[in-house]
Amino acid sequence: MSKSIEKRIEELRAEIRRHDYLYYVENMPAVSDREYDKLFAELKELEAQHPELVTADSPTQRVSGEPLEGFETVHHVVAMLSMDNTYSEEELRGFDTRVAKGLGTKKYRYVVETKIDGVAVSLRYENGLLVLGATRGDGEQGDDITANARTIQSVPLKLAVAAKRKKTKAKGSLFDTEVEIPDVLEIRGEVFIPNSRFRKINEEREEAGEPRFANPRNATAGSLKQLDSRIVAQRGLRFLGYAIGQVEPSIFESHSDMLAKLQLLSLPVNPGYEIAENIDEVIAVCNRWEKQKDKLDYQIDGMVVKVDDLAQQRTLGATSRAPRWCIAYKFAAERAETVVKDIRIQVGKTGALTPVADLEPVQLAGTTVSRASLHNFEELARKDVRIGDTVLVEKAGEIIPQVVEVLPDKRPTESKKFPVAKKCPECKGPVEKDENGV
Repeated sequence: MSKSIEKRIEELRAEIRRHDYLYYVENMPAVSDREYDKLFAELKELEAQHPELVTADSPTQRVSGEPLEGFETVHHVVAMLSMDNTYSEEELRGFDTRVAKGLGTKKYRYVVETKIDGVAVSLRYENGLLVLGATRGDGEQGDDITANARTIQSVPLKLAVAAKRKKTKAKGSLFDTEVEIPDVLEIRGEVFIPNSRFRKINEEREEAGEPRFANPRNATAGSLKQLDSRIVAQRGLRFLGYAIGQVEPSIFESHSDMLAKLQLLSLPVNPGYEIAENIDEVIAVCNRWEKQKDKLDYQIDGMVVKVDDLAQQRTLGATSRAPRWCIAYKFAAERAETVVKDIRIQVGKTGALTPVADLEPVQLAGTTVSRASLHNFEELARKDVRIGDTVLVEKAGEIIPQVVEVLPDKRPTESKKFPVAKKCPECKGPVEKDENGV
């Protein structure tokens, strides 16, 4: 076999990986879709002619194989702990007081990151190759979702050292040293569906007569549980990293250093992070992001505050469930008051009947809301939503607003409970409730 063919295959793989990184991570495509497709088609053709040269890390191998029968359970070498939550400036200052006491000094700084509302996963690379993707699970063990993780375009199948950056996105953090790929590298982060893609998915599902997903996080979780990775590949999932697990040998000195070096290894990291020198700066960053969160194309439900220095993180340690060196600051849920004009029954492709509230249009989280899912008849009865009711709708981390509360003091005296459907509103045929279902 000609060495030139083998060389061309490697050139194409490297070029496609570079364009994947520019498109899915940097949002800076360097070629048109047509040019990209041409490169991809050439690689597929050469690999088809020379199957002995196909490798697991080739861009053509993101989706392959038959559906799985089930997920294997995997153990996390380094536990994936949860975080304590806080909801006010006072609680943030209380956290800062505990950090100072635990360290015995006030010489420390923080990294403040946007808290992506997705599904936490861990990606394990050995000798630069992606060998395992796993869900958080209970923190000690999770599901092996490697086949599904491989379909996420922003997840590199093979690490490569990117061009050096003169400056990271962390304020005041300069980074221009060399970095080598560790023998073992676990990056933890969030898998999510961008808002724009989520809206398109729901439009497609509605056209097909299928029930809409309630929110991007539920859609993401459901996608990662799919046993057929070919379905997952169609969902447009994205990954952004924000932490590490096992790393051998260790190459990081601080959290901000870690984020910068992960970028140099072509790994996507959470772009919404800043360095804060004290708790006052932390609070200012949190307040600013709460006002501009709706400008992002993905859901965030707060901010994460982390002590930057890794040695200081180790000094502070953790409780049985959460680190003492970080905390989540959760945004207040945005709500609006409106009136239920009507309750309609939506018929899905499978025949499932879903009650939907038609609302007086109201502004909420930067959009006009005119309807809200009531999920099912059990939920409708539990909240006792009626036509004419004044209700509170919420859009905290949701694309589709939810009715969270009825205001009974404003209920019309003639209102009546909404009945459970006795027949299909479309064909007028009989309906029944699934055993053990809603």
